[in-house]
Amino acid sequence: MRPRLSIIAATAVLVLTGCSGGTSDPQSEKTGGAGAPQSAQKAESAQAADPADISPEDFADEAKKIVDSFSDDELAGSLIIGTWSGTDTQTGVNLLENNNLGGVIVMADNLPENPTPDQVKGVTEAINGARSKGHPVSIGVDQEGGPVSRLSTGALPFPPLMALSATEDPELTQTATKVQGQNLTDLGFTIDFAPDADVTTGAKDVAINVRSAGDDHKEVAEVVADAATGYHLGGVASSAKHFPGHGRLHVDSHESLPVSKKSIKELEDTDLLPFKSAVEAGIPMVMMGHIGLPDAKTTPATLNKKAYQALRDTLDFDGVIITDALNMKAVDQNQSGKETVKALSAGADLALMPPDSAAAQQAVVTALGDGELKKDELKEKAERVVAMQLATAETQKAIDGDDSEDPQKVLTEVAEKSLTVLKGECSFEGTDSISIVGGGEKEKTALTKAAKDAGLKVGSGGTSVSLSPSTSAEVAVGTAAPWTMRNTSAKSAVTAYDSNPNALQTVAKWLKGDLSASGSLPVEYEGSDAAPDCS
Repeated sequence: MRPRLSIIAATAVLVLTGCSGGTSDPQSEKTGGAGAPQSAQKAESAQAADPADISPEDFADEAKKIVDSFSDDELAGSLIIGTWSGTDTQTGVNLLENNNLGGVIVMADNLPENPTPDQVKGVTEAINGARSKGHPVSIGVDQEGGPVSRLSTGALPFPPLMALSATEDPELTQTATKVQGQNLTDLGFTIDFAPDADVTTGAKDVAINVRSAGDDHKEVAEVVADAATGYHLGGVASSAKHFPGHGRLHVDSHESLPVSKKSIKELEDTDLLPFKSAVEAGIPMVMMGHIGLPDAKTTPATLNKKAYQALRDTLDFDGVIITDALNMKAVDQNQSGKETVKALSAGADLALMPPDSAAAQQAVVTALGDGELKKDELKEKAERVVAMQLATAETQKAIDGDDSEDPQKVLTEVAEKSLTVLKGECSFEGTDSISIVGGGEKEKTALTKAAKDAGLKVGSGGTSVSLSPSTSAEVAVGTAAPWTMRNTSAKSAVTAYDSNPNALQTVAKWLKGDLSASGSLPVEYEGSDAAPDCS
């Protein structure tokens, strides 16, 4: 089991003490003793605020005052994170304002194709202008990295969690997720629906695979905790998902309802460990998955009261519980907002992406009026949500101006430390020219660019490199879960876990002989014993 390192959290205060947002006055730093003006003492105290110490609990009283002022319409809306279709941002703003929503999530179809960071900021700034009741709205994004990267070119090219796990470097995992969190904070987001706390079962895992840190529960728990720490230090509220664990299920809940063969109690010492570690690391939110349980095979956990109670009890969690997206096919899509009422009644604090956010808000108002939902219980939920929003806003203020990390340097280090040899030697003998065969055109084009940038010749001769396990070549390069390359006939095979530029540049360096792969395989599968120990 990897040792937990807290170097980033411990040093964050030292960095922030020197980041006042303006030019430091050396003389004023010398006069911070008992005789210093009160304003100077307050400023020094504010500068020394450690984001690691900021918690929603600190804002409970303020949140209660805000929620006490809510009308029924505002209370109902505050428990919904809405979504809209298309690139007209004003539609999202209107949805938020007209229905008093607690926030919205920005998806890929809300942005232009290949957006710039400024275009992403334009969306979040417009939404952020729709504040109400003096507290921030939540602006969420599903930006795990790897295959789940809704912002594409509008954000840093971040790898999937399995790549971070392959580095076997807890400090680097914290630093990388801090960098990603800061990037999202700079882009205007307050929530990132990450990290994925599921434990994969390998090739049969159709929904999670490389999004998971691996197949060992304890190892995954360590990585998830480090990621949760990093996201917090980066300024965003994160969410461990998908409780009680989606990795062992062989059905994608986007398409239909998967059913767990084990009860939550039976999962306590396995699949629940990453969720427990995330809570212990201070994660503010846990996402309930659309997962049927043995005693409720036709009801997703998102609508199952026993599942919510089990989450609270087994994780000892008093933070925000959010549903997985309610517009997924695992949930009946023809309920005109009743799905949100059912989720809140079962135990959710936030309903994510109801099929119709306006109908959902009105359904909650109606349920309040007829007694189906109790106002005191909804107020408790809203207080948890608002406290998280206030804490996130305070954390983002605390990290403003923190440029202690070089994002490109960090992401390059992740790529280089995660490159994993599946067959052959840790160091490639080196070549000065390659021919790329097999794989999709987009990936072939990306690898061609990376290879040329590294000084390799790319053409019809040289070392043959395949991006597909089914195409014969001297070297096979995987850009997804490692088991996808298990049937390759190539003598040498590596996986970069993703096809982002940093990952492919690292592959090019390895092919050239300039880099020895040092990644550690986070999963076992048929044929994985061929992988050498390069760590």
